[in-house]
Amino acid sequence: MRRYQNLWLALGVVLLAVLPLWIAPAFLPATGEVALFEGADGKAMELIGKISPEYRPWFSPLIEPMSGEIASLLFSFQAALGAGVIGYYLGAARMRDKLRREHEAAAGTSENNGNPEKNAPPCVEKAGTRRAD
Repeated sequence: MRRYQNLWLALGVVLLAVLPLWIAPAFLPATGEVALFEGADGKAMELIGKISPEYRPWFSPLIEPMSGEIASLLFSFQAALGAGVIGYYLGAARMRDKLRREHEAAAGTSENNGNPEKNAPPCVEKAGTRRAD
């Protein structure tokens, strides 16, 4: 099992991505006029039009995507970029915390050993080697 673990995980990811797309059309109504993966923007515009027919948008988009696929691609890129920024921040914060704990542990053990230069992490300046600012 250990040998094929990554293969099984990849197969599971593919199934989780494809299976809902394959099964969902079976649950559609018989009329066939339902947009399966339509966003909420169009429905919100319809509802606003019903509530207040004289409403006009405050502004229009600067760049209109050529098709729905391009708009979807841009939205996916935006989501991936946001996830990357959040992931970088969480990773950097975790590494900072880890280095801080290692620094505190090294400082605690160096005080007990009597030799502060031996166990000091590289980010700590050695005694007597301070820079003149």
